[in-house]
Amino acid sequence: MIIFVNFRIAHCHCESSLWEKANCLEAGKSKGPFLFLVLEFGAQRTASTSMAHIPRNGVCAECGVNADVEKHLELGKKLLAAGQLADALSQFHAAVDGDPDNYIAYYRRATVFLAMGKSKAALPDLTKVIELKMDFTAARLQRGHLLLKQGKLDEAEDDFKKVLKSNPSENEEKEAQFQLVKSDEMQRLRSQALDAFESSDYTAAITFLDKILEVCVWDAELRELRAECFIKEGEPRKAISDLKAASKLKNDNTEAFYKISTLYYQLGDHELSLSEVRECLKLDQDHKRCFAHYKQVKKLNKLIESAEELIRDGRYTDATSKYESVMKTEPSVAEYTIRSKERICHCFSKDEKPVEAIRVCSEVLQTEPDNVNALKDRAEAYLIEEMYDEAIQDYETAQEHNENDQQIREGLEKAQRLLKQSQKRDYYKILGVKRNAKKQEIIKAYRKLALQWHPDNFQNEEEKKKAEKKFIDIAAAKEVLSDPEMRKKFDDGEDPLDAESQQGGGGNPFHRSWNSWQGFNPFSSGGPFRFKFHFN
Repeated sequence: MIIFVNFRIAHCHCESSLWEKANCLEAGKSKGPFLFLVLEFGAQRTASTSMAHIPRNGVCAECGVNADVEKHLELGKKLLAAGQLADALSQFHAAVDGDPDNYIAYYRRATVFLAMGKSKAALPDLTKVIELKMDFTAARLQRGHLLLKQGKLDEAEDDFKKVLKSNPSENEEKEAQFQLVKSDEMQRLRSQALDAFESSDYTAAITFLDKILEVCVWDAELRELRAECFIKEGEPRKAISDLKAASKLKNDNTEAFYKISTLYYQLGDHELSLSEVRECLKLDQDHKRCFAHYKQVKKLNKLIESAEELIRDGRYTDATSKYESVMKTEPSVAEYTIRSKERICHCFSKDEKPVEAIRVCSEVLQTEPDNVNALKDRAEAYLIEEMYDEAIQDYETAQEHNENDQQIREGLEKAQRLLKQSQKRDYYKILGVKRNAKKQEIIKAYRKLALQWHPDNFQNEEEKKKAEKKFIDIAAAKEVLSDPEMRKKFDDGEDPLDAESQQGGGGNPFHRSWNSWQGFNPFSSGGPFRFKFHFN
Protein backbone atom coordinates (compact mmCIF):
# COMPACT_ATOMS: atom_id res chain seq x y z
CA MET A 1 0.00 0.00 0.00
CA ILE A 2 1.31 3.50 -0.83
CA ILE A 3 1.21 6.08 1.95
CA PHE A 4 2.33 9.73 1.71
CA VAL A 5 4.17 10.96 4.82
CA ASN A 6 6.55 13.76 5.86
CA PHE A 7 9.68 12.54 7.61
CA ARG A 8 13.49 12.43 7.55
CA ILE A 9 14.97 9.18 6.20
CA ALA A 10 16.37 7.04 8.98
CA HIS A 11 19.38 4.79 8.63
CA CYS A 12 18.52 1.58 6.80
CA HIS A 13 20.68 -1.54 6.48
CA CYS A 14 20.63 -2.66 2.87
CA GLU A 15 21.01 -6.29 2.05
CA SER A 16 22.73 -7.34 -1.13
CA SER A 17 19.46 -7.83 -3.08
CA LEU A 18 19.06 -5.34 -5.95
CA TRP A 19 15.46 -4.42 -5.15
CA GLU A 20 16.23 -4.10 -1.43
CA LYS A 21 19.13 -1.80 -2.28
CA ALA A 22 16.85 0.28 -4.52
CA ASN A 23 14.44 0.58 -1.60
CA CYS A 24 16.97 2.22 0.74
CA LEU A 25 18.92 5.44 1.02
CA GLU A 26 21.93 5.80 3.26
CA ALA A 27 21.44 7.75 6.45
CA GLY A 28 22.39 11.40 6.41
CA LYS A 29 21.65 11.93 2.71
CA SER A 30 18.39 13.79 3.49
CA LYS A 31 18.71 17.48 4.29
CA GLY A 32 15.31 17.86 5.89
CA PRO A 33 11.66 16.78 5.88
CA PHE A 34 10.20 16.08 2.47
CA LEU A 35 7.38 14.24 0.76
CA PHE A 36 8.22 10.58 0.24
CA LEU A 37 6.45 7.42 -0.82
CA VAL A 38 6.68 4.58 1.72
CA LEU A 39 6.31 1.25 -0.03
CA GLU A 40 5.13 -1.50 2.28
CA PHE A 41 6.35 -4.73 0.76
CA GLY A 42 4.95 -6.95 3.48
CA ALA A 43 6.14 -10.48 3.06
CA GLN A 44 8.17 -9.52 0.01
CA ARG A 45 11.18 -8.46 2.10
CA THR A 46 13.04 -11.57 0.87
CA ALA A 47 14.89 -11.11 -2.36
CA SER A 48 13.81 -12.93 -5.47
CA THR A 49 15.88 -15.96 -6.30
CA SER A 50 16.48 -14.48 -9.73
CA MET A 51 18.33 -11.54 -8.13
CA ALA A 52 22.03 -11.95 -7.42
CA HIS A 53 23.81 -10.57 -4.41
CA ILE A 54 25.47 -7.26 -4.97
CA PRO A 55 28.52 -6.14 -3.02
CA ARG A 56 28.49 -2.95 -0.97
CA ASN A 57 30.28 -1.02 -3.70
CA GLY A 58 27.26 -1.53 -6.01
CA VAL A 59 29.18 -3.51 -8.66
CA CYS A 60 27.19 -6.43 -10.02
CA ALA A 61 29.68 -9.19 -10.65
CA GLU A 62 27.54 -12.33 -10.45
CA CYS A 63 24.16 -11.85 -12.11
CA GLY A 64 24.67 -9.93 -15.31
CA VAL A 65 22.14 -7.32 -14.24
CA ASN A 66 22.91 -4.07 -15.97
CA ALA A 67 24.58 -1.71 -13.49
CA ASP A 68 22.98 1.18 -15.36
CA VAL A 69 19.53 -0.08 -14.36
CA GLU A 70 20.52 0.08 -10.70
CA LYS A 71 21.79 3.63 -11.21
CA HIS A 72 18.52 4.68 -12.81
CA LEU A 73 16.56 3.11 -9.94
CA GLU A 74 18.75 4.79 -7.32
CA LEU A 75 18.63 8.20 -9.00
CA GLY A 76 14.89 7.89 -9.63
CA LYS A 77 14.39 7.08 -5.96
CA LYS A 78 16.25 10.24 -4.91
CA LEU A 79 14.37 12.41 -7.39
CA LEU A 80 11.08 10.94 -6.20
CA ALA A 81 12.02 11.74 -2.62
CA ALA A 82 12.81 15.31 -3.65
CA GLY A 83 9.40 15.63 -5.30
CA GLN A 84 10.86 15.91 -8.81
CA LEU A 85 8.29 13.57 -10.31
CA ALA A 86 8.90 14.20 -14.01
CA ASP A 87 12.65 13.61 -13.66
CA ALA A 88 12.06 10.53 -11.50
CA LEU A 89 9.69 9.17 -14.12
CA SER A 90 12.37 9.55 -16.81
CA GLN A 91 14.79 7.49 -14.71
CA PHE A 92 12.26 4.73 -14.17
CA HIS A 93 11.44 4.71 -17.89
CA ALA A 94 15.13 4.12 -18.53
CA ALA A 95 15.23 1.35 -15.90
CA VAL A 96 12.28 -0.45 -17.51
CA ASP A 97 13.87 -0.12 -20.96
CA GLY A 98 17.17 -1.45 -19.60
CA ASP A 99 15.61 -4.44 -17.83
CA PRO A 100 12.04 -5.28 -18.99
CA ASP A 101 11.85 -8.08 -16.38
CA ASN A 102 12.70 -5.93 -13.39
CA TYR A 103 9.47 -5.75 -11.41
CA ILE A 104 10.86 -3.10 -9.05
CA ALA A 105 11.37 -0.75 -12.00
CA TYR A 106 7.71 -1.16 -12.98
CA TYR A 107 6.59 -0.74 -9.39
CA ARG A 108 8.63 2.42 -8.92
CA ARG A 109 7.26 3.85 -12.15
CA ALA A 110 3.72 3.03 -11.05
CA THR A 111 4.25 4.95 -7.80
CA VAL A 112 5.33 8.03 -9.78
CA PHE A 113 2.31 7.74 -12.09
CA LEU A 114 0.03 7.61 -9.05
CA ALA A 115 1.78 10.59 -7.46
CA MET A 116 1.16 12.49 -10.71
CA GLY A 117 -2.53 11.51 -10.71
CA LYS A 118 -2.12 9.24 -13.75
CA SER A 119 -3.88 6.14 -12.51
CA LYS A 120 -4.57 4.83 -16.02
CA ALA A 121 -0.85 4.70 -16.70
CA ALA A 122 -0.08 3.12 -13.31
CA LEU A 123 -2.48 0.20 -13.75
CA PRO A 124 -0.58 -1.60 -16.58
CA ASP A 125 2.67 -1.27 -14.60
CA LEU A 126 1.11 -2.80 -11.50
CA THR A 127 -0.27 -5.62 -13.63
CA LYS A 128 3.22 -6.21 -15.06
CA VAL A 129 4.65 -6.33 -11.53
CA ILE A 130 2.14 -9.02 -10.56
CA GLU A 131 2.94 -11.03 -13.71
CA LEU A 132 6.63 -10.97 -12.84
CA LYS A 133 6.12 -11.64 -9.13
CA MET A 134 2.78 -13.24 -8.30
CA ASP A 135 3.19 -12.96 -4.50
CA PHE A 136 3.96 -9.21 -4.51
CA THR A 137 1.07 -8.25 -2.21
CA ALA A 138 1.82 -4.50 -2.15
CA ALA A 139 1.34 -4.25 -5.92
CA ARG A 140 -1.75 -6.46 -5.90
CA LEU A 141 -3.33 -4.48 -3.07
CA GLN A 142 -2.64 -1.21 -4.87
CA ARG A 143 -4.11 -2.57 -8.11
CA GLY A 144 -7.20 -3.67 -6.19
CA HIS A 145 -7.66 -0.08 -4.96
CA LEU A 146 -7.47 1.28 -8.50
CA LEU A 147 -9.88 -1.33 -9.86
CA LEU A 148 -12.33 -0.53 -7.07
CA LYS A 149 -12.21 3.17 -7.96
CA GLN A 150 -12.86 2.25 -11.59
CA GLY A 151 -15.93 0.28 -10.56
CA LYS A 152 -14.41 -3.06 -11.66
CA LEU A 153 -15.69 -4.73 -8.54
CA ASP A 154 -15.18 -8.39 -9.49
CA GLU A 155 -11.56 -7.81 -10.50
CA ALA A 156 -10.90 -5.76 -7.36
CA GLU A 157 -12.35 -8.48 -5.14
CA ASP A 158 -10.16 -11.08 -6.85
CA ASP A 159 -7.04 -9.05 -6.02
CA PHE A 160 -8.05 -8.55 -2.38
CA LYS A 161 -8.77 -12.27 -1.94
CA LYS A 162 -5.39 -13.22 -3.43
CA VAL A 163 -3.66 -10.82 -1.06
CA LEU A 164 -5.24 -12.68 1.86
CA LYS A 165 -3.94 -15.99 0.47
CA SER A 166 -0.35 -14.81 -0.08
CA ASN A 167 0.97 -14.53 3.49
CA PRO A 168 0.42 -10.74 3.81
CA SER A 169 1.67 -8.51 6.59
CA GLU A 170 -0.76 -7.67 9.37
CA ASN A 171 -1.51 -4.24 7.89
CA GLU A 172 -2.02 -5.68 4.42
CA GLU A 173 -4.39 -8.32 5.74
CA LYS A 174 -6.50 -5.74 7.55
CA GLU A 175 -6.59 -3.50 4.49
CA ALA A 176 -7.57 -6.33 2.15
CA GLN A 177 -10.38 -7.46 4.45
CA PHE A 178 -11.67 -3.88 4.79
CA GLN A 179 -11.67 -3.38 1.02
CA LEU A 180 -13.49 -6.68 0.46
CA VAL A 181 -16.30 -5.54 2.74
CA LYS A 182 -16.44 -2.22 0.92
CA SER A 183 -16.50 -3.92 -2.49
CA ASP A 184 -19.33 -6.19 -1.39
CA GLU A 185 -21.31 -3.13 -0.28
CA MET A 186 -20.73 -1.51 -3.68
CA GLN A 187 -22.04 -4.64 -5.41
CA ARG A 188 -25.24 -4.44 -3.38
CA LEU A 189 -25.74 -0.71 -4.04
CA ARG A 190 -25.11 -1.14 -7.77
CA SER A 191 -27.81 -3.80 -7.96
CA GLN A 192 -30.26 -1.54 -6.09
CA ALA A 193 -29.43 1.42 -8.34
CA LEU A 194 -30.06 -0.59 -11.52
CA ASP A 195 -33.37 -1.92 -10.16
CA ALA A 196 -34.50 1.60 -9.24
CA PHE A 197 -33.55 2.90 -12.70
CA GLU A 198 -35.45 0.10 -14.44
CA SER A 199 -38.46 0.94 -12.27
CA SER A 200 -38.19 4.63 -13.27
CA ASP A 201 -37.53 5.55 -9.64
CA TYR A 202 -34.81 8.01 -10.59
CA THR A 203 -34.63 9.75 -7.22
CA ALA A 204 -33.85 6.46 -5.48
CA ALA A 205 -31.39 5.51 -8.22
CA ILE A 206 -29.54 8.81 -7.73
CA THR A 207 -29.33 8.17 -3.97
CA PHE A 208 -27.75 4.75 -4.52
CA LEU A 209 -25.41 6.04 -7.23
CA ASP A 210 -24.27 8.91 -5.02
CA LYS A 211 -23.05 6.40 -2.44
CA ILE A 212 -21.33 4.18 -5.01
CA LEU A 213 -19.55 7.06 -6.72
CA GLU A 214 -18.04 8.19 -3.44
CA VAL A 215 -15.95 5.01 -3.71
CA CYS A 216 -16.01 4.18 -7.44
CA VAL A 217 -15.07 7.71 -8.45
CA TRP A 218 -13.63 6.67 -11.85
CA ASP A 219 -16.56 4.57 -13.03
CA ALA A 220 -17.64 6.19 -16.32
CA GLU A 221 -20.68 3.95 -16.81
CA LEU A 222 -22.13 4.77 -13.40
CA ARG A 223 -21.65 8.50 -14.03
CA GLU A 224 -23.45 8.18 -17.36
CA LEU A 225 -26.26 6.30 -15.61
CA ARG A 226 -26.58 9.02 -12.98
CA ALA A 227 -26.57 11.64 -15.74
CA GLU A 228 -29.57 9.91 -17.32
CA CYS A 229 -31.33 10.02 -13.95
CA PHE A 230 -30.61 13.75 -13.61
CA ILE A 231 -32.01 14.36 -17.10
CA LYS A 232 -35.19 12.48 -16.21
CA GLU A 233 -35.45 14.52 -13.00
CA GLY A 234 -35.07 17.81 -14.89
CA GLU A 235 -31.59 18.65 -13.61
CA PRO A 236 -29.59 19.05 -16.84
CA ARG A 237 -26.64 20.93 -15.31
CA LYS A 238 -25.95 18.09 -12.88
CA ALA A 239 -26.18 15.68 -15.81
CA ILE A 240 -23.62 17.77 -17.72
CA SER A 241 -21.21 17.56 -14.78
CA ASP A 242 -21.35 13.75 -14.75
CA LEU A 243 -21.10 13.48 -18.52
CA LYS A 244 -18.04 15.72 -18.60
CA ALA A 245 -16.36 13.41 -16.10
CA ALA A 246 -17.37 10.38 -18.17
CA SER A 247 -15.92 11.95 -21.33
CA LYS A 248 -12.52 12.08 -19.62
CA LEU A 249 -12.72 8.66 -17.96
CA LYS A 250 -13.63 6.76 -21.13
CA ASN A 251 -11.56 7.10 -24.29
CA ASP A 252 -13.26 8.29 -27.49
CA ASN A 253 -16.54 8.89 -25.65
CA THR A 254 -18.40 10.58 -28.53
CA GLU A 255 -21.78 9.79 -26.98
CA ALA A 256 -20.93 11.81 -23.87
CA PHE A 257 -19.87 14.83 -25.93
CA TYR A 258 -23.04 14.59 -28.03
CA LYS A 259 -25.26 14.51 -24.94
CA ILE A 260 -23.40 17.41 -23.32
CA SER A 261 -23.83 19.47 -26.49
CA THR A 262 -27.56 18.76 -26.75
CA LEU A 263 -28.08 19.59 -23.08
CA TYR A 264 -26.30 22.93 -23.43
CA TYR A 265 -28.39 23.59 -26.54
CA GLN A 266 -31.63 22.94 -24.65
CA LEU A 267 -30.42 25.34 -21.95
CA GLY A 268 -29.91 28.05 -24.55
CA ASP A 269 -26.11 28.05 -24.27
CA HIS A 270 -25.36 27.84 -27.97
CA GLU A 271 -21.64 28.67 -27.63
CA LEU A 272 -20.87 25.82 -25.21
CA SER A 273 -23.09 23.51 -27.27
CA LEU A 274 -21.01 24.30 -30.35
CA SER A 275 -17.76 23.73 -28.45
CA GLU A 276 -18.83 20.29 -27.17
CA VAL A 277 -20.18 19.00 -30.47
CA ARG A 278 -16.85 19.97 -32.08
CA GLU A 279 -15.12 17.70 -29.56
CA CYS A 280 -17.36 14.87 -30.73
CA LEU A 281 -16.42 15.49 -34.37
CA LYS A 282 -12.72 15.59 -33.50
CA LEU A 283 -13.06 12.01 -32.33
CA ASP A 284 -15.29 10.93 -35.23
CA GLN A 285 -15.81 13.34 -38.12
CA ASP A 286 -18.40 11.00 -39.63
CA HIS A 287 -20.58 10.82 -36.51
CA LYS A 288 -24.03 11.38 -38.04
CA ARG A 289 -25.87 12.80 -35.05
CA CYS A 290 -23.00 15.07 -34.04
CA PHE A 291 -22.63 16.39 -37.57
CA ALA A 292 -26.36 17.10 -37.97
CA HIS A 293 -26.44 18.82 -34.58
CA TYR A 294 -23.29 20.78 -35.43
CA LYS A 295 -24.90 22.30 -38.55
CA GLN A 296 -27.97 23.42 -36.58
CA VAL A 297 -25.98 24.93 -33.71
CA LYS A 298 -23.55 26.67 -36.05
CA LYS A 299 -26.39 28.29 -38.00
CA LEU A 300 -28.08 29.51 -34.83
CA ASN A 301 -24.80 30.71 -33.33
CA LYS A 302 -24.03 32.74 -36.46
CA LEU A 303 -27.43 34.48 -36.34
CA ILE A 304 -27.06 35.40 -32.66
CA GLU A 305 -23.50 36.68 -33.06
CA SER A 306 -24.61 38.79 -36.02
CA ALA A 307 -27.54 40.23 -34.04
CA GLU A 308 -25.33 41.15 -31.10
CA GLU A 309 -22.85 42.89 -33.39
CA LEU A 310 -25.70 44.95 -34.87
CA ILE A 311 -26.79 45.95 -31.35
CA ARG A 312 -23.25 47.09 -30.54
CA ASP A 313 -23.33 49.21 -33.70
CA GLY A 314 -26.67 50.73 -32.71
CA ARG A 315 -28.49 49.15 -35.67
CA TYR A 316 -31.49 48.11 -33.61
CA THR A 317 -33.96 47.53 -36.45
CA ASP A 318 -31.59 45.12 -38.20
CA ALA A 319 -30.81 43.38 -34.91
CA THR A 320 -34.53 42.89 -34.28
CA SER A 321 -34.85 41.23 -37.68
CA LYS A 322 -31.98 38.86 -36.87
CA TYR A 323 -33.52 37.79 -33.58
CA GLU A 324 -36.82 37.16 -35.33
CA SER A 325 -34.86 34.80 -37.61
CA VAL A 326 -33.42 33.06 -34.53
CA MET A 327 -36.96 32.27 -33.33
CA LYS A 328 -37.86 30.88 -36.74
CA THR A 329 -34.69 28.80 -36.93
CA GLU A 330 -35.30 27.11 -33.56
CA PRO A 331 -39.00 27.29 -32.66
CA SER A 332 -38.98 24.10 -30.58
CA VAL A 333 -36.60 25.28 -27.84
CA ALA A 334 -38.40 27.83 -25.67
CA GLU A 335 -35.16 29.24 -24.30
CA TYR A 336 -34.20 30.74 -27.66
CA THR A 337 -37.64 32.31 -28.08
CA ILE A 338 -37.55 33.98 -24.68
CA ARG A 339 -33.92 35.15 -25.08
CA SER A 340 -34.69 36.53 -28.55
CA LYS A 341 -37.71 38.45 -27.23
CA GLU A 342 -35.59 39.80 -24.38
CA ARG A 343 -33.11 41.23 -26.89
CA ILE A 344 -35.87 42.54 -29.19
CA CYS A 345 -37.37 44.29 -26.16
CA HIS A 346 -33.96 45.88 -25.58
CA CYS A 347 -33.70 46.99 -29.21
CA PHE A 348 -37.14 48.63 -29.18
CA SER A 349 -36.31 50.44 -25.94
CA LYS A 350 -32.98 51.74 -27.21
CA ASP A 351 -34.54 52.69 -30.56
CA GLU A 352 -37.13 54.79 -28.66
CA LYS A 353 -40.09 52.73 -29.77
CA PRO A 354 -41.79 52.61 -26.37
CA VAL A 355 -45.10 51.02 -27.39
CA GLU A 356 -43.39 48.08 -29.08
CA ALA A 357 -40.84 47.80 -26.27
CA ILE A 358 -43.53 47.66 -23.57
CA ARG A 359 -45.44 44.99 -25.49
CA VAL A 360 -42.45 42.65 -26.06
CA CYS A 361 -40.89 43.23 -22.63
CA SER A 362 -44.24 42.38 -21.03
CA GLU A 363 -44.31 39.09 -22.97
CA VAL A 364 -40.90 38.22 -21.56
CA LEU A 365 -41.95 39.17 -18.03
CA GLN A 366 -45.04 36.98 -18.20
CA THR A 367 -42.69 34.00 -18.50
CA GLU A 368 -39.88 35.38 -16.33
CA PRO A 369 -41.29 37.94 -13.86
CA ASP A 370 -37.84 38.54 -12.35
CA ASN A 371 -35.98 39.13 -15.62
CA VAL A 372 -33.88 42.17 -14.67
CA ASN A 373 -32.96 43.06 -18.27
CA ALA A 374 -36.60 43.12 -19.39
CA LEU A 375 -37.59 45.14 -16.31
CA LYS A 376 -34.93 47.78 -17.03
CA ASP A 377 -35.81 48.05 -20.72
CA ARG A 378 -39.53 48.29 -20.02
CA ALA A 379 -38.90 50.94 -17.37
CA GLU A 380 -37.00 53.02 -19.93
CA ALA A 381 -39.89 52.65 -22.36
CA TYR A 382 -42.32 53.74 -19.64
CA LEU A 383 -40.25 56.88 -19.11
CA ILE A 384 -40.56 57.79 -22.78
CA GLU A 385 -44.32 57.29 -22.48
CA GLU A 386 -44.33 59.44 -19.32
CA MET A 387 -45.72 56.52 -17.29
CA TYR A 388 -43.56 57.34 -14.29
CA ASP A 389 -45.34 55.26 -11.67
CA GLU A 390 -44.98 52.16 -13.84
CA ALA A 391 -41.31 52.92 -14.51
CA ILE A 392 -40.62 53.32 -10.78
CA GLN A 393 -42.33 50.01 -10.06
CA ASP A 394 -40.19 48.18 -12.67
CA TYR A 395 -36.98 49.74 -11.42
CA GLU A 396 -37.81 48.84 -7.82
CA THR A 397 -38.57 45.23 -8.78
CA ALA A 398 -35.30 45.02 -10.72
CA GLN A 399 -33.41 46.49 -7.77
CA GLU A 400 -34.77 43.77 -5.47
CA HIS A 401 -32.97 41.19 -7.61
CA ASN A 402 -29.82 43.22 -8.33
CA GLU A 403 -29.33 45.91 -5.74
CA ASN A 404 -25.77 46.75 -6.85
CA ASP A 405 -26.69 47.61 -10.46
CA GLN A 406 -25.79 51.27 -10.95
CA GLN A 407 -27.96 51.55 -14.08
CA ILE A 408 -31.01 50.48 -12.08
CA ARG A 409 -30.22 52.91 -9.26
CA GLU A 410 -29.75 55.83 -11.65
CA GLY A 411 -32.87 54.92 -13.61
CA LEU A 412 -34.97 54.77 -10.45
CA GLU A 413 -33.70 58.18 -9.28
CA LYS A 414 -34.46 59.67 -12.68
CA ALA A 415 -37.98 58.19 -12.74
CA GLN A 416 -38.67 59.61 -9.27
CA ARG A 417 -37.43 63.07 -10.33
CA LEU A 418 -39.53 62.99 -13.48
CA LEU A 419 -42.61 61.97 -11.49
CA LYS A 420 -42.10 64.91 -9.17
CA GLN A 421 -41.44 67.17 -12.15
CA SER A 422 -44.61 66.02 -13.90
CA GLN A 423 -46.62 67.16 -10.93
CA LYS A 424 -45.35 70.71 -11.59
CA ARG A 425 -44.76 71.98 -15.11
CA ASP A 426 -44.14 69.63 -18.04
CA TYR A 427 -42.81 71.46 -21.07
CA TYR A 428 -43.50 68.54 -23.37
CA LYS A 429 -47.15 68.52 -22.37
CA ILE A 430 -47.34 72.30 -22.75
CA LEU A 431 -46.27 72.01 -26.39
CA GLY A 432 -48.13 68.75 -26.88
CA VAL A 433 -45.09 66.80 -28.12
CA LYS A 434 -43.50 63.47 -27.13
CA ARG A 435 -40.34 63.38 -25.04
CA ASN A 436 -38.40 62.05 -28.03
CA ALA A 437 -39.67 64.83 -30.37
CA LYS A 438 -37.16 66.37 -32.78
CA LYS A 439 -36.27 70.08 -32.61
CA GLN A 440 -38.29 70.81 -35.77
CA GLU A 441 -41.40 69.32 -34.17
CA ILE A 442 -40.87 71.45 -31.07
CA ILE A 443 -40.52 74.69 -33.10
CA LYS A 444 -43.57 73.83 -35.19
CA ALA A 445 -45.71 73.15 -32.11
CA TYR A 446 -44.47 76.33 -30.47
CA ARG A 447 -45.39 78.51 -33.45
CA LYS A 448 -48.85 77.05 -33.66
CA LEU A 449 -49.58 77.50 -29.94
CA ALA A 450 -47.97 80.97 -29.77
CA LEU A 451 -50.24 82.15 -32.56
CA GLN A 452 -53.28 80.58 -30.91
CA TRP A 453 -52.64 81.97 -27.42
CA HIS A 454 -51.20 85.39 -28.20
CA PRO A 455 -52.92 87.88 -25.83
CA ASP A 456 -53.76 90.26 -28.71
CA ASN A 457 -56.28 87.66 -29.82
CA PHE A 458 -58.36 88.19 -26.70
CA GLN A 459 -60.43 91.26 -25.76
CA ASN A 460 -61.98 90.09 -22.52
CA GLU A 461 -59.77 91.06 -19.60
CA GLU A 462 -60.03 87.67 -17.85
CA GLU A 463 -59.37 85.78 -21.07
CA LYS A 464 -56.43 88.04 -21.83
CA LYS A 465 -54.85 87.29 -18.41
CA LYS A 466 -55.36 83.59 -18.96
CA ALA A 467 -53.80 83.85 -22.44
CA GLU A 468 -50.83 85.78 -21.07
CA LYS A 469 -50.10 82.98 -18.57
CA LYS A 470 -50.53 80.34 -21.26
CA PHE A 471 -48.26 82.24 -23.64
CA ILE A 472 -45.56 82.54 -20.98
CA ASP A 473 -45.65 78.75 -20.45
CA ILE A 474 -45.47 78.14 -24.21
CA ALA A 475 -42.50 80.48 -24.57
CA ALA A 476 -40.76 78.89 -21.58
CA ALA A 477 -41.30 75.40 -23.02
CA LYS A 478 -39.79 76.48 -26.31
CA GLU A 479 -36.90 78.13 -24.48
CA VAL A 480 -36.01 74.91 -22.64
CA LEU A 481 -36.72 72.27 -25.26
CA SER A 482 -34.97 74.05 -28.14
CA ASP A 483 -31.75 74.37 -26.14
CA PRO A 484 -29.87 70.98 -26.00
CA GLU A 485 -28.23 71.65 -22.63
CA MET A 486 -31.40 72.88 -20.93
CA ARG A 487 -33.45 70.07 -22.47
CA LYS A 488 -31.01 67.44 -21.14
CA LYS A 489 -31.36 68.88 -17.64
CA PHE A 490 -35.12 68.75 -17.94
CA ASP A 491 -35.01 65.16 -19.27
CA ASP A 492 -32.94 64.19 -16.23
CA GLY A 493 -35.66 65.52 -13.94
CA GLU A 494 -34.33 69.02 -13.29
CA ASP A 495 -36.29 72.11 -14.38
CA PRO A 496 -33.74 74.71 -15.53
CA LEU A 497 -36.37 77.47 -15.13
CA ASP A 498 -37.38 76.44 -11.62
CA ALA A 499 -35.44 78.27 -8.88
CA GLU A 500 -36.15 75.46 -6.39
CA SER A 501 -34.40 72.89 -8.55
CA GLN A 502 -31.31 75.06 -9.11
CA GLN A 503 -28.48 74.40 -6.68
CA GLY A 504 -27.34 77.53 -4.91
CA GLY A 505 -30.82 79.08 -4.88
CA GLY A 506 -31.34 82.60 -6.22
CA GLY A 507 -34.00 84.07 -8.40
CA ASN A 508 -35.24 82.51 -11.60
CA PRO A 509 -34.23 84.62 -14.63
CA PHE A 510 -36.77 82.79 -16.81
CA HIS A 511 -39.81 83.43 -14.68
CA ARG A 512 -40.71 86.60 -16.55
CA SER A 513 -43.79 88.73 -16.88
CA TRP A 514 -45.82 88.89 -20.05
CA ASN A 515 -44.14 92.17 -21.07
CA SER A 516 -40.71 90.53 -21.00
CA TRP A 517 -41.79 88.05 -23.71
CA GLN A 518 -43.01 90.69 -26.18
CA GLY A 519 -39.63 91.03 -27.84
CA PHE A 520 -39.71 87.45 -29.27
CA ASN A 521 -41.12 86.31 -32.58
CA PRO A 522 -43.11 83.09 -32.29
CA PHE A 523 -42.71 82.55 -36.03
CA SER A 524 -38.93 82.25 -36.01
CA SER A 525 -36.45 80.03 -34.17
CA GLY A 526 -35.41 83.03 -32.07
CA GLY A 527 -34.69 86.77 -32.19
CA PRO A 528 -36.97 89.80 -31.80
CA PHE A 529 -40.36 90.28 -33.39
CA ARG A 530 -40.47 92.01 -36.74
CA PHE A 531 -43.63 93.75 -35.58
CA LYS A 532 -45.05 94.97 -32.29
CA PHE A 533 -48.29 94.30 -30.48
CA HIS A 534 -49.85 97.28 -28.72
CA PHE A 535 -52.00 97.05 -25.62
CA ASN A 536 -54.37 99.54 -24.10
